[in-house]
Amino acid sequence: MSALVEAARFNWAYQAELARAYLESYGLTAVVFDTQSNLYSDGATVGVRLMVLDEDLAEAKELLCEYQA
Repeated sequence: MSALVEAARFNWAYQAELARAYLESYGLTAVVFDTQSNLYSDGATVGVRLMVLDEDLAEAKELLCEYQA
């Protein structure tokens, strides 16, 4: 059984959604988590997580490096 793992973390939900769409255009399954929980009460940033299947993690990270370049 596959598990979801974190491929990247973003400051804003729209950044994560764009990266998700990019990964999906290459046939990877990607999901965005924590779109509503950017800040804790003490001001610490949580970030918006982009999750992929564990078997796709290496490919996703490689693609994200190209995407963010």
